[in-house]
Amino acid sequence: MSIVVINALSIPGEAGPELEARFAARKHSVDSEPGFEGFKLLRPVNGEDRYFVYTQWATREDFENWRSKRSDAAHSHNDAKKPVATGAELMEFEIVEL
Repeated sequence: MSIVVINALSIPGEAGPELEARFAARKHSVDSEPGFEGFKLLRPVNGEDRYFVYTQWATREDFENWRSKRSDAAHSHNDAKKPVATGAELMEFEIVEL
């Protein structure tokens, strides 16, 4: 059963374009990861001020493997840009096959 993981990113109001540019620059960087099924960046428009990063994975294990690999890579880069987000909340859902 596929899962959806949503990362709700709190960002300063003026940082939206920078966040979008960073995601656009690495738009297909996850495409070849095992179990990756899709990605969307959702911009807030009405009554919400957080961006939502929506990813879909074949299994929770696929997501956790990618997350672990990504965390290891982030720790090895000293030249990483300062984060745009001031907070993040991770939510996870199973897709109900109807």
